[in-house]
Amino acid sequence: MLETPWSSSLGLKTPILNAPMGGVAGGRLAAAVSDAGGLGMIGAGSTGSVELIERESAIPRGAGLSFGIGLLGWAVNQEPSLLDAAIESRPVMISLGFADVGPWVARVHDAGILLATQVYDIEGARRAAGEGADVIVARGAEGGGHGLNEVATLPLLQALLDEVDAPVLAAGGIGSARGLAAVLAAGASGGWIGTAFLVCPESLTPEAARPRILLANETSTIYTRSVDVAMGYPWPSQFGERVLRNDFIECWTGEEEKLAGDDEARQAFSKAKRDGDFALAEIDAGQGVGLLKSARPAREIVRDFSDGAAGLLSRWTATTRT
Repeated sequence: MLETPWSSSLGLKTPILNAPMGGVAGGRLAAAVSDAGGLGMIGAGSTGSVELIERESAIPRGAGLSFGIGLLGWAVNQEPSLLDAAIESRPVMISLGFADVGPWVARVHDAGILLATQVYDIEGARRAAGEGADVIVARGAEGGGHGLNEVATLPLLQALLDEVDAPVLAAGGIGSARGLAAVLAAGASGGWIGTAFLVCPESLTPEAARPRILLANETSTIYTRSVDVAMGYPWPSQFGERVLRNDFIECWTGEEEKLAGDDEARQAFSKAKRDGDFALAEIDAGQGVGLLKSARPAREIVRDFSDGAAGLLSRWTATTRT
């Protein structure tokens, strides 16, 4: 059995959480991860709604499974009912990212729910812990989707573990059992894993995107703001997004100001998203995407990561003792 004090305190059989990836991590994926012994997370994403939260949360809740919900802090600021819906869905944990969590801590705690948040540096971790976050997610630059492109996961994790008393989960680049073993050996309370679950049958990833994901390698991603500019998403400007490279994104990365004024290019991108044309549209993915070789059920991924990491940690311990 692979466990940490934090995962045991939640009754988990393994310290694995799927990242609450918008447009990917719905109720089926969350239920599958939780049923396999981890904690499944549902992602509301940039275009999340109360209806989405209610619909997707009903899946794991209906199966009697624990789950969590990931919200975007800036979206909650714009639409407070998103947090209302999340709390009413009765998750064990709510992740609030991309904004200071102070305004929401008391409300989440009053509902008996843990509050997690992603951080990208020591200052952010100290601030989140001081505001009352129960769980700190150390999100490194390798991770897919939105974040900062400044500090890699292992340097960030090592620094945070010496700075905060709250449980720290590692996020970014954990694409195999070896990656999970590495962050647990460093002292992480669990792994916050996204890209490895992208092509699970339980994920919401569009079918047209899946072959491109499976063909990608470790150098196939790029960090960009071009997607948010093209779509007019109100993401805070400091956050970019790690996605798979394609012609549109490579053309406009670094040229976002020009893109903002090019209606034709932005309309072409919007049409590509509507049509599922991923030669232009984005696919969020982290640098561990090259480790994805086939579409496997979430249960199988959780089992292989957990058993493999336990075996590696046990082997290292045995070697140390001799």
